[in-house]
Amino acid sequence: MASQTQGIQQLLAAEKKAAEKVAEARKRKARRLKQAKDEATEEIEKFRQERERAFKEFEAKHMGSREGVAAKIDADTRVKLADMERAIQTRKEPVIQEILQYVYNISPEVHKNYNHK
Repeated sequence: MASQTQGIQQLLAAEKKAAEKVAEARKRKARRLKQAKDEATEEIEKFRQERERAFKEFEAKHMGSREGVAAKIDADTRVKLADMERAIQTRKEPVIQEILQYVYNISPEVHKNYNHK
């Protein structure tokens, strides 16, 4: 009987040690997963920064700086506005005369749908 009790005690002790080892293994796994996640996040951030830097270099090389682009757009807008202003000045008088002709030369007529009974 004592040997059975002793055997049960040994089994319980072994089961307890196994449970502790499993718990420790789970903790190590959780720590490793967290560490791997942190490393991946850090690597992703480095990659993102590198790609952003490369894009900014590409943008600066092919498009110029943002200030340069804004200045070019502003200059193009001024040129187009000046062209439009010149077009208005050259065509203004003939358009006014044509509109006045329509206003002055009114020929009153009875509408085709008018029904006089």
